Amino acid sequence: MEQASNAKRIVPWIFYIIFFGVLNETVFNVSTPNIAAQFNLLPAGVSWVITIFIIFFGMGSVIYGKLSDIYSIKKLIVVGILIYNIGSILGFVFQSSYPLVIVCRAIQGAGASAIPALVMVVVARYFSPEERGKLFGILTSTVSFSIGIGPVLGGFIAETFHWSYLFLIPLFTLVAIPSFRKWLPEQEAGQGKLDVLGTFLLGIGISSLVLYLTEADLPYLLISVVLIVWFVIHIRRSPHPFVDPDLFANRLYSNGLVIGFIIFSTVFGILFIIPLMLNKVYHLDPDAIGLVMFPGAISGVIFGTVGGNLTAKKGSHFVVYIGLALIISSMLCFSTLIGFPIWLIGACLLLMYIGFSFMQTALAESITSIMPVERMGVGMGFYNLTAFISGAVGTALIARLMNLSALNVRINPFVADPLGHVYSNLFILFGFILLVGGCLYFWSFGRAGRYQRGDQPVG
Repeated sequence: MEQASNAKRIVPWIFYIIFFGVLNETVFNVSTPNIAAQFNLLPAGVSWVITIFIIFFGMGSVIYGKLSDIYSIKKLIVVGILIYNIGSILGFVFQSSYPLVIVCRAIQGAGASAIPALVMVVVARYFSPEERGKLFGILTSTVSFSIGIGPVLGGFIAETFHWSYLFLIPLFTLVAIPSFRKWLPEQEAGQGKLDVLGTFLLGIGISSLVLYLTEADLPYLLISVVLIVWFVIHIRRSPHPFVDPDLFANRLYSNGLVIGFIIFSTVFGILFIIPLMLNKVYHLDPDAIGLVMFPGAISGVIFGTVGGNLTAKKGSHFVVYIGLALIISSMLCFSTLIGFPIWLIGACLLLMYIGFSFMQTALAESITSIMPVERMGVGMGFYNLTAFISGAVGTALIARLMNLSALNVRINPFVADPLGHVYSNLFILFGFILLVGGCLYFWSFGRAGRYQRGDQPVG
């Protein structure tokens, strides 16, 4: 009881640092032209400013999750914030050297990844199911706002001062350290030790997969397959594996990862093609595209909280179904309304973002509700990693699908513009994939109703 009471005191600081932890995913995006001009880089070269941060951020979420099952969360989150800020200060100091800028972005990603990874564990470990639903909703809202405001804030700072000042934004997280040191509950050291070889195999394997998806170079895929297969063999033989193979024997957890992958990859694919559609069909420039998409993106700030409250009152299953129904409905509307007035497309976007906010909040609660406490850290770490990988996979696959001539046929009779046929057909495909994800969720979670930790039905 005392631990839970103390943990509640740091709730405002949780939202504060999650904002600054996620902000660096997008705050550099609009400044890449400035960076490319300063260092005389091609687009592929300057993209490493974004890519290297995402790779370290994604892998770090799993590593910190695993470490939280062994070591004190209080110490880990302080270490993560300090690493985040060390990378930030060094990046500002060495702004004149592009290789060092890339190294510092990697350090930033390694530190920043501690924030969402450990915050998820804190919420899952120290709060009741009713409280978790509300907190996950507010966290979803905070993340949505941070991602949405990142390009706007980054553009303002880069234009007003210089892009290198973006490195200094994380310094605001330092003020949260005293509160975390004071109020986060003490935690006894867990059993086991860090599996260095397993960490290396998974880290390089996943990084190679992401590089293959972004660069489309076959050697990256071969390296990824070899290392991930090696990782699977290793964790079955190691006395202290990076992740216990029994974790994936939990049918609900494994299915939850698959469901999350299906839904996240589809939504990220949708967000990839919508700007292309707005440019190709409606001939909008980037500023106008941003204005069309901004209301929907910011709606997540409101409806993430609404979804959290609904999850607390009605349960996560109910909210997942509502979220999926809204997203699938938006897909059908997108597919039908291409070529119609642009405000209708904006309304479809609003519907999709609301549904995604609901689904994010409730799916996270569904996963935490069936996780045993002793595996909460690494379990939520892999859930976060699944969301990260699915974004790269969804974007890469959709980019390849768009080149298929078979999709450039008129299926929806309401779409008259030939330029919109491929987009209309993709939205139909997205709706079908999401329906499959919803059926898998019902088959896995919905039929048996509520579950307690450890994959056991209540009652």
